[in-house]
Amino acid sequence: MNALAATNRNFKLAARLLGLDSKLEKSLLIPFREIKVECTIPKDDGTLASFVGFRVQHDNARGPMKGGIRYHPEVDPDEVNALAQLMTWKTAVANIPYGGAKGGIGCDPGELSISELERLTRVFTQKIHDLVGVHTDVPAPDMGTGPQTMAWILDEYSKFHGYSPAVVTGKPIDLGGSLGRDAATGRGVLYATEALLNEYGKSISGQRFVIQGFGNVGSWAARLISENGGKIVAISDVTGAIKNSNGIDIPSLLNHAKEHKGVKGFEGGNPIDPKSILVEDCDILIPAALGGVINKENANEIKAKFIIEAANHPTDPEGDEILAKKGVVILPDIFANSGGVTVSYFEWVQNIQGFMWEEEKVNKELKTYMTNGFKDVKEMCKSHNCDLRMGAFTLGVNRVARATVLRGWEA
Repeated sequence: MNALAATNRNFKLAARLLGLDSKLEKSLLIPFREIKVECTIPKDDGTLASFVGFRVQHDNARGPMKGGIRYHPEVDPDEVNALAQLMTWKTAVANIPYGGAKGGIGCDPGELSISELERLTRVFTQKIHDLVGVHTDVPAPDMGTGPQTMAWILDEYSKFHGYSPAVVTGKPIDLGGSLGRDAATGRGVLYATEALLNEYGKSISGQRFVIQGFGNVGSWAARLISENGGKIVAISDVTGAIKNSNGIDIPSLLNHAKEHKGVKGFEGGNPIDPKSILVEDCDILIPAALGGVINKENANEIKAKFIIEAANHPTDPEGDEILAKKGVVILPDIFANSGGVTVSYFEWVQNIQGFMWEEEKVNKELKTYMTNGFKDVKEMCKSHNCDLRMGAFTLGVNRVARATVLRGWEA
């Protein structure tokens, strides 16, 4: 089942639990606007190259739309639609005043020079500048983009609308980016895990973790979990996987990964088959890489008691069912990885106020949002007698539905 089908399925189950009428249900699913533009740039060798850029703006009932821009060769419209919709529910679960959006350009950023990427980003911004904005739609980085991409968008947008730092988040600190943004998703994973374990009278300390993925989210989650006394027994990334039953030394691994562009060859652990990472023996499994990795093929073999979804859509519905029967507790992506968008919201707030916060304040506010978010999800689980995934979906869908009705938008 692809990401769009799975997201639609979860939405429909939530709508049924909430007893939404069919007209409202239908109007909540339809995107507000889909934008598709051609971006032609001169390449460094003087030839012209054309790329397709797009933006799906899903819903703005609760505030400006929010979501990443990815540069990737296979940008699938269905996937972007699913991710835009997911952002609508995710911002509602986090209780921040945004709707959902997603976009990108179909290109391979590795094949383009820095100056070609800059020209492409500026042309894309020229094409969509009147459809995004501080109070309309606020983009952010995603796969293949980063703070530098956001800096180019900000500069190009500002040529048309005056200096507007709040038009994008995930910017460099020197242009109004927020302290703590880099670690935000991983730190949110830590706070979410703490809140969940607290329910079971446990703490991070002494638990054994396995983390799939050692990019931004996986590496920050690993660092923060080990600082809080968690024992990380196995880690994988695109280069390979390593295991150490006594716990991996994370600071050393971070240095190794920086130097060797990955975890492969790290001497503080034994190499294992990356395919086996999800079924290694542990208490808590954190998939922090790709979607669809936990499915009917491997769900039966998973030994973890808790799964914290740091990646988007790592568990497919069939995997979900198998794990539920086994009594595995899954903290869903829509809540578990919302630390990033929450700190993006803090960045936007700081830019609008023209007043920047200390990193300590950013982290303290993030902890408050994640802790309250978990309580709200648990309340929905109680009132609808459902698991955490449905608890989070009903919470998000209910908040968007209420805003839609209050604004007089229902069909």
